[in-house]
Amino acid sequence: MEKDQNKNINENLESNEIRENSEDIRDTNSKSDSEVENKDKVEKTPEEKILELEDKITRTFAEMENQRRRFEKEKEEAFEYGGFAFAKEALNLIDNLERSKKILEDDGELKDTPALLKILDHLNIINKDLISIFSKNHIKPIESLNKKLDPNFHQAMMEIEDDQKEPGTIVQEIQKGFTIKDRLLRPALVGVSKKIQKDEKKNEKNAENLENK
Repeated sequence: MEKDQNKNINENLESNEIRENSEDIRDTNSKSDSEVENKDKVEKTPEEKILELEDKITRTFAEMENQRRRFEKEKEEAFEYGGFAFAKEALNLIDNLERSKKILEDDGELKDTPALLKILDHLNIINKDLISIFSKNHIKPIESLNKKLDPNFHQAMMEIEDDQKEPGTIVQEIQKGFTIKDRLLRPALVGVSKKIQKDEKKNEKNAENLENK
Protein backbone atom coordinates (compact mmCIF):
# COMPACT_ATOMS: atom_id res chain seq x y z
CA MET A 1 0.00 0.00 0.00
CA GLU A 2 2.77 2.39 0.97
CA LYS A 3 4.59 1.49 -2.24
CA ASP A 4 1.54 2.48 -4.30
CA GLN A 5 1.20 5.79 -2.50
CA ASN A 6 4.90 6.58 -3.03
CA LYS A 7 4.57 5.73 -6.70
CA ASN A 8 1.63 8.11 -7.15
CA ILE A 9 3.49 10.88 -5.35
CA ASN A 10 6.53 10.44 -7.63
CA GLU A 11 4.39 10.48 -10.76
CA ASN A 12 2.68 13.71 -9.65
CA LEU A 13 6.01 15.34 -8.99
CA GLU A 14 7.34 14.36 -12.42
CA SER A 15 4.22 15.64 -14.12
CA ASN A 16 4.49 18.99 -12.31
CA GLU A 17 8.13 19.29 -13.36
CA ILE A 18 7.25 18.62 -17.00
CA ARG A 19 4.52 21.28 -16.96
CA GLU A 20 6.85 23.79 -15.35
CA ASN A 21 9.55 23.08 -17.94
CA SER A 22 7.04 23.49 -20.82
CA GLU A 23 5.84 26.78 -19.41
CA ASP A 24 9.43 27.94 -19.05
CA ILE A 25 10.11 27.05 -22.71
CA ARG A 26 6.99 28.92 -23.89
CA ASP A 27 7.93 31.94 -21.81
CA THR A 28 11.43 31.82 -23.25
CA ASN A 29 10.11 31.59 -26.84
CA SER A 30 7.64 34.43 -26.36
CA LYS A 31 10.34 36.52 -24.77
CA SER A 32 12.72 35.80 -27.65
CA ASP A 33 10.04 36.75 -30.23
CA SER A 34 9.23 39.99 -28.49
CA GLU A 35 12.91 40.70 -28.07
CA VAL A 36 13.43 40.23 -31.84
CA GLU A 37 10.54 42.57 -32.62
CA ASN A 38 11.83 45.14 -30.18
CA LYS A 39 15.30 44.69 -31.61
CA ASP A 40 13.99 45.33 -35.15
CA LYS A 41 12.23 48.45 -33.98
CA VAL A 42 15.25 49.68 -32.20
CA GLU A 43 17.58 48.89 -35.11
CA LYS A 44 15.77 51.25 -37.57
CA THR A 45 17.58 54.53 -37.52
CA PRO A 46 15.98 57.86 -38.50
CA GLU A 47 17.91 57.71 -41.76
CA GLU A 48 16.42 54.29 -42.54
CA LYS A 49 12.93 55.50 -41.76
CA ILE A 50 13.45 58.48 -44.07
CA LEU A 51 14.66 56.19 -46.85
CA GLU A 52 11.58 53.96 -46.42
CA LEU A 53 9.34 57.01 -46.56
CA GLU A 54 11.10 58.34 -49.65
CA ASP A 55 10.67 54.96 -51.36
CA LYS A 56 6.92 54.94 -50.63
CA ILE A 57 6.57 58.52 -51.91
CA THR A 58 8.54 57.68 -55.07
CA ARG A 59 6.32 54.67 -55.79
CA THR A 60 3.19 56.75 -55.22
CA PHE A 61 4.36 59.49 -57.60
CA ALA A 62 5.33 56.90 -60.23
CA GLU A 63 1.84 55.40 -60.12
CA MET A 64 0.28 58.86 -60.34
CA GLU A 65 2.47 59.64 -63.38
CA ASN A 66 1.44 56.41 -65.09
CA GLN A 67 -2.22 57.23 -64.53
CA ARG A 68 -1.70 60.75 -65.89
CA ARG A 69 -0.05 59.40 -69.05
CA ARG A 70 -2.86 56.91 -69.61
CA PHE A 71 -5.41 59.70 -69.21
CA GLU A 72 -3.52 61.96 -71.64
CA LYS A 73 -3.28 59.17 -74.22
CA GLU A 74 -7.00 58.39 -73.96
CA LYS A 75 -7.82 62.08 -74.24
CA GLU A 76 -5.65 62.51 -77.36
CA GLU A 77 -7.17 59.47 -79.03
CA ALA A 78 -10.68 60.69 -78.25
CA PHE A 79 -9.82 64.08 -79.77
CA GLU A 80 -8.01 62.76 -82.85
CA TYR A 81 -10.28 59.83 -83.67
CA GLY A 82 -13.56 61.00 -82.17
CA GLY A 83 -15.02 61.34 -85.68
CA PHE A 84 -13.86 57.87 -86.74
CA ALA A 85 -17.36 56.35 -86.88
CA PHE A 86 -18.80 59.41 -88.64
CA ALA A 87 -16.00 59.41 -91.22
CA LYS A 88 -16.53 55.71 -91.90
CA GLU A 89 -20.23 56.31 -92.56
CA ALA A 90 -19.45 59.35 -94.74
CA LEU A 91 -17.49 57.10 -97.11
CA ASN A 92 -20.87 55.81 -98.29
CA LEU A 93 -21.31 59.15 -100.09
CA ILE A 94 -18.26 58.47 -102.25
CA ASP A 95 -19.38 54.88 -102.85
CA ASN A 96 -22.84 56.05 -103.98
CA LEU A 97 -21.32 58.63 -106.33
CA GLU A 98 -19.08 55.98 -107.90
CA ARG A 99 -22.04 53.63 -108.36
CA SER A 100 -24.16 56.39 -109.90
CA LYS A 101 -21.39 57.25 -112.36
CA LYS A 102 -21.00 53.58 -113.31
CA ILE A 103 -24.75 53.14 -113.91
CA LEU A 104 -24.92 56.27 -116.07
CA GLU A 105 -21.83 55.34 -118.08
CA ASP A 106 -23.23 51.87 -118.78
CA ASP A 107 -26.59 53.23 -119.93
CA GLY A 108 -26.73 52.62 -123.70
CA GLU A 109 -29.27 55.40 -124.36
CA LEU A 110 -27.25 58.05 -122.53
CA LYS A 111 -23.81 57.02 -123.74
CA ASP A 112 -21.80 59.85 -125.31
CA THR A 113 -24.73 62.28 -125.08
CA PRO A 114 -24.14 65.92 -123.98
CA ALA A 115 -26.55 65.39 -121.07
CA LEU A 116 -24.52 62.47 -119.72
CA LEU A 117 -21.23 64.33 -120.05
CA LYS A 118 -22.69 67.26 -118.14
CA ILE A 119 -23.99 65.04 -115.34
CA LEU A 120 -20.64 63.24 -115.09
CA ASP A 121 -18.83 66.57 -114.83
CA HIS A 122 -21.06 67.57 -111.89
CA LEU A 123 -20.54 64.23 -110.17
CA ASN A 124 -16.77 64.55 -110.59
CA ILE A 125 -16.86 68.03 -109.02
CA ILE A 126 -18.86 66.71 -106.04
CA ASN A 127 -16.46 63.79 -105.69
CA LYS A 128 -13.41 66.10 -105.70
CA ASP A 129 -15.03 68.36 -103.10
CA LEU A 130 -15.69 65.39 -100.82
CA ILE A 131 -12.11 64.15 -101.20
CA SER A 132 -10.85 67.66 -100.41
CA ILE A 133 -12.97 67.85 -97.24
CA PHE A 134 -11.75 64.42 -96.18
CA SER A 135 -8.15 65.40 -96.87
CA LYS A 136 -8.45 68.48 -94.61
CA ASN A 137 -9.57 66.12 -91.85
CA HIS A 138 -6.62 63.77 -92.48
CA ILE A 139 -8.75 61.19 -94.33
CA LYS A 140 -6.90 60.01 -97.43
CA PRO A 141 -7.55 57.36 -100.11
CA ILE A 142 -5.26 54.34 -100.23
CA GLU A 143 -3.22 53.99 -103.42
CA SER A 144 -3.80 50.51 -104.78
CA LEU A 145 -3.35 49.88 -108.51
CA ASN A 146 -0.06 48.29 -109.60
CA LYS A 147 1.10 47.94 -106.00
CA LYS A 148 1.96 44.72 -104.18
CA LEU A 149 -0.82 43.40 -101.94
CA ASP A 150 -0.42 44.84 -98.37
CA PRO A 151 -2.74 42.93 -95.96
CA ASN A 152 -2.79 45.93 -93.61
CA PHE A 153 -4.47 48.19 -96.19
CA HIS A 154 -5.85 45.92 -98.92
CA GLN A 155 -8.26 43.02 -98.92
CA ALA A 156 -8.02 40.66 -101.90
CA MET A 157 -11.45 39.72 -103.21
CA MET A 158 -10.42 37.85 -106.34
CA GLU A 159 -7.46 36.61 -108.39
CA ILE A 160 -7.04 37.63 -112.01
CA GLU A 161 -4.78 35.65 -114.32
CA ASP A 162 -2.10 37.91 -115.76
CA ASP A 163 1.40 36.92 -116.84
CA GLN A 164 2.34 40.54 -117.49
CA LYS A 165 2.27 41.34 -113.75
CA GLU A 166 4.15 39.82 -110.87
CA PRO A 167 1.83 37.51 -108.84
CA GLY A 168 0.17 39.38 -106.00
CA THR A 169 0.12 42.72 -107.83
CA ILE A 170 -3.10 44.71 -107.51
CA VAL A 171 -4.65 45.00 -110.96
CA GLN A 172 -8.21 45.99 -110.07
CA GLU A 173 -9.78 48.18 -107.40
CA ILE A 174 -13.29 47.08 -106.48
CA GLN A 175 -13.81 49.54 -103.63
CA LYS A 176 -11.50 52.37 -102.60
CA GLY A 177 -9.94 52.22 -99.15
CA PHE A 178 -9.16 55.12 -96.80
CA THR A 179 -6.99 55.95 -93.78
CA ILE A 180 -7.54 58.55 -91.07
CA LYS A 181 -4.15 59.86 -89.91
CA ASP A 182 -2.13 56.70 -89.16
CA ARG A 183 -5.17 54.47 -88.62
CA LEU A 184 -6.97 52.32 -91.18
CA LEU A 185 -10.48 53.62 -91.80
CA ARG A 186 -11.46 51.07 -94.42
CA PRO A 187 -9.35 48.58 -96.43
CA ALA A 188 -9.39 48.74 -100.22
CA LEU A 189 -11.16 45.80 -101.86
CA VAL A 190 -9.00 44.66 -104.75
CA GLY A 191 -8.27 42.00 -107.34
CA VAL A 192 -4.72 40.67 -107.58
CA SER A 193 -2.80 39.03 -110.39
CA LYS A 194 -1.82 35.38 -110.58
CA LYS A 195 0.02 33.31 -113.15
CA ILE A 196 -1.95 31.68 -115.97
CA GLN A 197 -2.31 27.95 -115.42
CA LYS A 198 -0.16 25.74 -117.72
CA ASP A 199 -3.15 23.75 -118.99
CA GLU A 200 -4.86 26.94 -120.04
CA LYS A 201 -1.68 28.11 -121.80
CA LYS A 202 -1.50 24.80 -123.62
CA ASN A 203 -5.13 25.06 -124.71
CA GLU A 204 -4.54 28.62 -125.95
CA LYS A 205 -1.50 27.44 -127.94
CA ASN A 206 -3.49 24.54 -129.47
CA ALA A 207 -6.27 26.96 -130.40
CA GLU A 208 -3.74 29.25 -132.10
CA ASN A 209 -2.28 26.29 -134.03
CA LEU A 210 -5.74 25.26 -135.24
CA GLU A 211 -6.46 28.80 -136.37
CA ASN A 212 -3.18 28.92 -138.30
CA LYS A 213 -4.07 25.67 -140.12
